[in-house]
Amino acid sequence: MSFGLTFEKLLLIGIVALLIIGPDRLPAFAAQFARLIKSIRQMAKGAEQRLKDEMGEDFNVEELKKLDPRQYDPRRIIREALIDDEPAAPAPTATLRESAYAQRQRKLAENAETPYDGEAT
Repeated sequence: MSFGLTFEKLLLIGIVALLIIGPDRLPAFAAQFARLIKSIRQMAKGAEQRLKDEMGEDFNVEELKKLDPRQYDPRRIIREALIDDEPAAPAPTATLRESAYAQRQRKLAENAETPYDGEAT
């Protein structure tokens, strides 16, 4: 991963580092930076190995790469969502004789009392 660093940007960073740190201490800082990068790489490899150990032998790192959100283009997703036709409504499987409201009204008419649960209050 280059993080968008071109040769010109790296050269500019090197010149600024030379001016700020100075030519005397620059080799020591470069060596320290190299050790830092090496330790970061070792930590990343250790984390990957630990992930493989905990997930089992059948785990594949490529599966994680498929979940990378950077691979999805939101414009394409929205365009496909708008272009796609709405799915057809499923056919009703059974017909209702009466609605739930009508059933409730019929039961209330049969029992003139309002339903009351003494334990609920």
